Amino acid sequence: MERHELGSLLAGDDEAWVLALATLRSGAIYWVGDRAQPAGQHAGVFKGRLQRMRKHGLEPLGLERAVQLVREHGQPVRTGLIDAADRTWTTLLFLTEDGSAPVACAGWPLPLVAMKPPL
Repeated sequence: MERHELGSLLAGDDEAWVLALATLRSGAIYWVGDRAQPAGQHAGVFKGRLQRMRKHGLEPLGLERAVQLVREHGQPVRTGLIDAADRTWTTLLFLTEDGSAPVACAGWPLPLVAMKPPL
């Protein structure tokens, strides 16, 4: 998928979509999967990741909503990642099975391993 094609899909107006588009436009590295996976599978995996992130004091931007939207979508979804060129932020995208429309978006700061909750 070309950068301009992906950019045209990032049209949401919530903070996660706005940051995704800004990150992409700033020269981010991105990837969109070729295959779709069942929505329920993705929702389950990322619900678990959300719980682990929260356990470690991180509140990912839009991930709870993204899990809900993917589950409600109910159809297979493709995933994608947009990583800031300076590796300070990553965005997770969920797209329709054919990759032609957005389903959900979430993001969080990097690196996760360096982040520790306050004492």
